[in-house]
Amino acid sequence: MRIDQLLASSYSRKEMKQALAKGQILVNGQAACKLSQNVDTNLQMVTIQGQPAPASKHHYWLLHKPRGVVTANRDAHHATVFDSLASCDWNPDLYALGRLDRDTSGLLLLTDNGPLGYQLLHPDAHVSKTYQVVVNGPLHSDLPALFATGIIFENGYQCRPSQLTILESSAKQSRALIELAEGKFHQVKKMFLAVGVKVISLSRVQFGPFKLNQTLPYGAYRGLTAQEKQALIQILEESR
Repeated sequence: MRIDQLLASSYSRKEMKQALAKGQILVNGQAACKLSQNVDTNLQMVTIQGQPAPASKHHYWLLHKPRGVVTANRDAHHATVFDSLASCDWNPDLYALGRLDRDTSGLLLLTDNGPLGYQLLHPDAHVSKTYQVVVNGPLHSDLPALFATGIIFENGYQCRPSQLTILESSAKQSRALIELAEGKFHQVKKMFLAVGVKVISLSRVQFGPFKLNQTLPYGAYRGLTAQEKQALIQILEESR
């Protein structure tokens, strides 16, 4: 939540600006630089003029999305990722950070921290995403270098550099990991089509500092680990 939204019920805009200018709004002991800074009182100590700010704790769930489920709050024809949540963990402000296609499985971060999505998904943030890919043909040894320079689509668009790690290659089926910091529509599938193979299975295994442990079953979810919470605090600090 932005600082100005957090304080809006107790302070006027003028009072917030004055406190900010005087260095009286502190986040973990450091003076805030702007009222749009993203904070979470569950993870950070926020004070104004020496007094604790109103509590506004956000929720974060790491979900292992199964295939066949849509990344949407509601859908008339398919189950959604939010159907996996227990009623006690659901709230109407939750949303998925980054979409996954219905036929794509893997890591999804669900949260009610609205500004966090802007921070992590904005192109300038360069937050990387890693996918495990299975394709219907061979992956030749020269492809990692090609992906590193930027795959070019038929329409002339050149992707940003990505990292391809070939895990197994054969004439009929190959496996690989691809790490990229873009999020164009069906981008991973289009990148492999551009080099002559079709993606037959796709799963996101990492998004920024958040990693999917394969022991987490499809459709299951968990809260963040202590290490992930620390990484999240660092992301929030970067909004200063």
